[in-house]
Amino acid sequence: MTDQLHYLAARVAVGRMSRRAFFGRAAALGLTAAGANLLLSSAVQAAGPQMGGTIRMGIQGGSTSDSLDPALGTNTVSLALLRMWGEPLLGLAPHGGLEPTLATEYWSSPDAKVWTFKIRTDAQFSNGKNVTADDVLQTMLRHSDENTKSGALGVMRGITNMRTEGDDTFIVELDDANADLPYLMTDWHLIIQPNGGRDAPDAAIGTGPYILKSVDMGVRFVAEKNPNYWGDMGYADTIELVVINDNTARVAALQSGQVDMIDRVPPQTAGLIGRAPGITVHSTTGPGHYVFIAHCDAAPFDNNDLRLALKYGIDRQEMVDKILAGYGSIGNDTPINAYYPLYTELPQREYDPDKAAFHYKKSGFDGPILLRTSENSFPGAPDASALFQQSLAKANIPLEIKREPNDGYWSEVWNVKPFCTSYWGGRSTQDQMYSTAYLSTADWNDTRFNDPKFDQMLIAARAELDEEKRKVMYADMGMILNETGGLVCPMFNDFLGATSDRVAGWVDGVRGYDLMNMYGPMKMWVAA
Repeated sequence: MTDQLHYLAARVAVGRMSRRAFFGRAAALGLTAAGANLLLSSAVQAAGPQMGGTIRMGIQGGSTSDSLDPALGTNTVSLALLRMWGEPLLGLAPHGGLEPTLATEYWSSPDAKVWTFKIRTDAQFSNGKNVTADDVLQTMLRHSDENTKSGALGVMRGITNMRTEGDDTFIVELDDANADLPYLMTDWHLIIQPNGGRDAPDAAIGTGPYILKSVDMGVRFVAEKNPNYWGDMGYADTIELVVINDNTARVAALQSGQVDMIDRVPPQTAGLIGRAPGITVHSTTGPGHYVFIAHCDAAPFDNNDLRLALKYGIDRQEMVDKILAGYGSIGNDTPINAYYPLYTELPQREYDPDKAAFHYKKSGFDGPILLRTSENSFPGAPDASALFQQSLAKANIPLEIKREPNDGYWSEVWNVKPFCTSYWGGRSTQDQMYSTAYLSTADWNDTRFNDPKFDQMLIAARAELDEEKRKVMYADMGMILNETGGLVCPMFNDFLGATSDRVAGWVDGVRGYDLMNMYGPMKMWVAA
């Protein structure tokens, strides 16, 4: 019977038998539905990639105010689109380290102050123009301009000069040594564009495996294979991205077959969803964290005692249990967890209503604290806000919650209002995370944190080539954030994505963001 079932599964994998017929035969032979699913999935994976068809993905986070300009991307929809049509110089390898994209190789001077990147000579933009080192230079100059609104501005700090040598060599000169510079070049905002995107930053002209053919901002996007793509990624002829911000609707779209994969599976129902026929839920640990962010320069959050009251007044374990349903771990008011190679565990701040009440009274503030939230900030954010309200109430700290519309949350609330729920997907290195969101001059410093000592330590850590010394420096920086920052970080979330059995090719443990670092639709294939 076993040989016969394997034979039937193999026929399905190569398109010679329908799935319906297979499940019927498997049931007749006494195999359970779960066993049939597992056997068929293994056969499809073993058959290897299949070309053609359409992969449809449902993603949370988009709005009508989004932009196709890589500099202005703020959410997972922006990230997924950029993955399709564009590429940075280097990519994060699936299981750690770096992999070449538009830079085929790179090296540094002995002091790590000068970095040289060789640019791929066989790459073309989707408009047919060959990529040159000058396109790279202009891209980096645009994102490092002091007037830019780029989310990558923070990681570009410290660069003294950038130049080219010929058409295939790009050189970066630094004020101080930075052993992590190649990792900074993986930032998803740093998509290489013709002339750096200066002429048409939102034209979506890049070197990625797909070309955007239809754009309905905040609603739906359609991309087709790029005939000029230099690489071998991308099996489907077409990828459709549908913005589905409502959790229930997104799950329903997957279960009904309207989409083939979704991100941000609600943790509370992940187990139930994973038991549905033809659906697989994938859990991946990473650096993502669900947070409450307070502007350190806006009253009443400009008072550190008020910030400490909030930090002591949150029950982190309750958040992990009730919001993440165990798919994650508790946070400690820093953006760094064990995902990062130079991580050092700090003393854990515990829920303490008495300490929260002490610091609240010491702050001198006696009015309600206004927290803005939306399901668009992270799954379960309104419920997490309600739990925060309840835990603060035990310290007699009043919290008022205002639920904001999903559409426009990332442009009208996040990084604008002084206290709100938010989400960070993390970065590849501690320097990149700190430089993006906690360096005082970073455009995405969404807590308005400004500590000259922290800035100095960040720059010094870049220049320190001894990893043990860097580890100590990063730990000290983490303590500064823990004690004085505007970040209230109760939890690190696992990435929970889900796929239907219509697609195959999932790889577990890919580092980065959800859905295989958002390369899922390009690295998976249509299997049915």
